[in-house]
Amino acid sequence: MSTRSMESFFDLVGTDFVPFNEVDGALERIAALYHEGVAKLRAAFAAREAVTTFYPYLAFPLARGVTPTDIRPPFDNILEPAFYGTTLTRPSLFRTYWRAQIEDLLTHYRQPVYVGLSKRPMPLSYVMEDAVTGLAESDMRILQNRFALPDLHATDDTIANCEIVPRPDQPRPLALFTAERTDYSLARLHHYTGTAPRHFQRFILLTNYQRYVDSFREYGRAQVDLGTEYDAFVEPGDVVYREGRSTGTPLASLPQMPAYHLRRPDGDGITLVNIGVGPSNAKTITDHLAVLRPHCWLMVGHCAGLRRSQVLGDYVLAHGYVRDDHVLDDDLPPWVPVPPIAEVQVALQKAMLRVTGLDERDIKTRLRTGTVMTTDNRNWELRLQALFAQINMSRSIAVDMESATIAANGFRFRVPYGTLLCVSDKPLHGELKLRGMANAFYRERVSQHLMVGIETMRDLRARGMTSLHSRKLRGFDEPPFR
Repeated sequence: MSTRSMESFFDLVGTDFVPFNEVDGALERIAALYHEGVAKLRAAFAAREAVTTFYPYLAFPLARGVTPTDIRPPFDNILEPAFYGTTLTRPSLFRTYWRAQIEDLLTHYRQPVYVGLSKRPMPLSYVMEDAVTGLAESDMRILQNRFALPDLHATDDTIANCEIVPRPDQPRPLALFTAERTDYSLARLHHYTGTAPRHFQRFILLTNYQRYVDSFREYGRAQVDLGTEYDAFVEPGDVVYREGRSTGTPLASLPQMPAYHLRRPDGDGITLVNIGVGPSNAKTITDHLAVLRPHCWLMVGHCAGLRRSQVLGDYVLAHGYVRDDHVLDDDLPPWVPVPPIAEVQVALQKAMLRVTGLDERDIKTRLRTGTVMTTDNRNWELRLQALFAQINMSRSIAVDMESATIAANGFRFRVPYGTLLCVSDKPLHGELKLRGMANAFYRERVSQHLMVGIETMRDLRARGMTSLHSRKLRGFDEPPFR
């Protein structure tokens, strides 16, 4: 890449670019540009004066002839000579993530990164959500004339969906998500879960039953009281429990998918989200969680067992999925395989051994590994004749309504994923989930199942973050940021 072409790319994407060969300086400039833009927006809104501010832009121009210091850089991410860049937002949330990604670039390519202002305006409502709350239509028209509002034409998943074909006259993406796509999801997360994005931890459990929430709440508060690695437990409404007392006001009614956060000071704690029932919820929440770049998400929920040898309370460790939910077909076609992530599978099985106290021989009487079919039909049992061949041909051992969706979105967004389900009924064999049976089952199994998920996260964290990001999740032409 010649100096002339490099300068033309800078002119195309933004202004005031400064090179950095060390990460701290780059991070400080990103934060300074962002906070300066936010301050200008707030001041202009208070004075009802028109202003446009812009997201920071991080650029990495890789000149021809530059080779990485390692023969095989991490994740086989060998960049072609090109101009890479992305807009950035919310430095307080993403500083740790950006540090790791920028350090990789500086270490492996020994080329500077550049920080400047992009040409993408910062929408007022992403900076000041309360600014557009309760406004009449006439007020909204005034705001549109004076401030930038969200632009959905520039907010999509074309990067993550591998739909961008590189063009020599256009910058190549440095990250999976632009600033606008990130801010969109952060706002949605707060809406759906009732907690601010700053509380979300990098290990995420997803469940479809309230009883798991009750057990997690009890466990989380006990961990904080014991003075373990966790320093706070956060509930919907941003109610924070620490040192034996809670601060904040609980919500009068729970949001659609309430989230609970067992926080560590470094952000590597555990978040539990009760996503409710159905693949639509599963897609919605993982669409938004993905922008936080979690280390892993796991589904710990209930399922219908399909084999005669299974009994209520048995566990199902998914190593394959039949995607009969269809909610992701437009973004990730059904012909795309969703492979198991070996590191997660091993951690789940080890955690199962520790929590149950069974040895590896006896665990086979409680744990079945196989294919899970995820459906969008809550009453799939009523279509058993139509589904019988599909279930048999796929060798499915369980049916649920969320797992394949969560795994497929993990694959799509390059977030390591896993599924551990508990058999709560066996409709094919006449064992329906009746109220009395369910209550007995819940009392006996919920706490143990949740602990397997928690111990899995602890094991994955102890292994180190780098080992989690499998090459299975990356294509041959990927943005440099993981």
